[in-house]
Amino acid sequence: MKRLFWLLPLLGIGALAWYAYLLRNAPPEVPFTNVQRETLISSVLTNGKVEPVEWTALRAEREGAVERVSIEKGGTVAKGAVLAELDAEEAKVDLTAAQARVASAKAELDQLDNGGRARDIVELNSSLEKDRIDLADAKRDFETLRRLVAKNAATRYELDQARQKIQLLEAGIQSLIERREALVSKQDKAAARARLDEAQTAVESARRRIELSYIRAPIAGTVYQLEIRVGAYVRPGDLVAQIGQLDRVRVAVYVDEPDLGHIRLGLPVTITWEALPARKWTGTVEKLPAEIVALGSRQVGMVACIIANEERLLLPNTNVNAQIRTNVVNGAITIPKEALRRQNAQPGVYLLEGGNRVIWRPVRIGASNITKVQVTEGLKEQDRVALPTDLALRDGLVVKPVFPAL
Repeated sequence: MKRLFWLLPLLGIGALAWYAYLLRNAPPEVPFTNVQRETLISSVLTNGKVEPVEWTALRAEREGAVERVSIEKGGTVAKGAVLAELDAEEAKVDLTAAQARVASAKAELDQLDNGGRARDIVELNSSLEKDRIDLADAKRDFETLRRLVAKNAATRYELDQARQKIQLLEAGIQSLIERREALVSKQDKAAARARLDEAQTAVESARRRIELSYIRAPIAGTVYQLEIRVGAYVRPGDLVAQIGQLDRVRVAVYVDEPDLGHIRLGLPVTITWEALPARKWTGTVEKLPAEIVALGSRQVGMVACIIANEERLLLPNTNVNAQIRTNVVNGAITIPKEALRRQNAQPGVYLLEGGNRVIWRPVRIGASNITKVQVTEGLKEQDRVALPTDLALRDGLVVKPVFPAL
């Protein structure tokens, strides 16, 4: 009995030693996955920025204080709709003054066209009428005297006095006619017309300033940027708003240089926005980049994509995520990307053979996406390939395969 008591510890130690031996010599566990046949969709995932396809920047054309703003950011407007009004009181005062000058200049020009100022014309015409009557009387007296002189009933001196009177009256009449004509000279009419033109120009200028006080939308669309508020003071050239057609938008997608070779015109594009995670927008590639540019630490080409935006939820300058679908392979033999290894630049996998041994199998690869790669030669459906492990695998290594849930 005492001997058995000492034997039990020895047996326990032996069992532990045997277990340790088995552990040391047991095949290492290696994770595996099954080769699958599926539809492989290749995509380029990146980011981009939304911009309108058609848009215009609306700028102030005159200076003034903003009296009224009749639109809010995000609102839609028709072409010609008033977005804001500037103070036009000074222009209205100028318009009234200019219209008064026009009326005055027109009246002056009418007087000149009718021969001059009415009062002066009346006075001259009255004098002319009187002198003409006197001239007629003087001529009759002259004829009477001439007959009397012929009969020696009057002297020649009286006849000469009558002749001089006629000459004086004729000279006076001619002088009055010249004075009447002098009331309206070409220079007077030219000056009057110049004053009328100047006043009419002032009217048009004031009306134009009043019209420019109404800031109108040059196109129909959505006001996606609004820079003014009531009480602000704007100057010519200041940005008032940006208006665009947003039922379709252009997304400038930043594609990294190595991925540009996969991009073609017409490829389908899906846009997502973190602000509306449940929504997706679709479209196509419209234009390929003309150059490579630096974007932070990246070298990218800007791929232009046209995206349908019927609800106008995507606004210009929004930062979005973009997925460009570059290829679709139906019935592709696929493995996880991390299962693909390389030896001497040759792609391949460690294949499970006989249930517990790995062998090196060179493969040829095709399309790929973020997680999967197509194998065009070297594997078949339901083959099992090793996943990454800390263990250095080698051809013929005995292993214990495990199949983690993926």
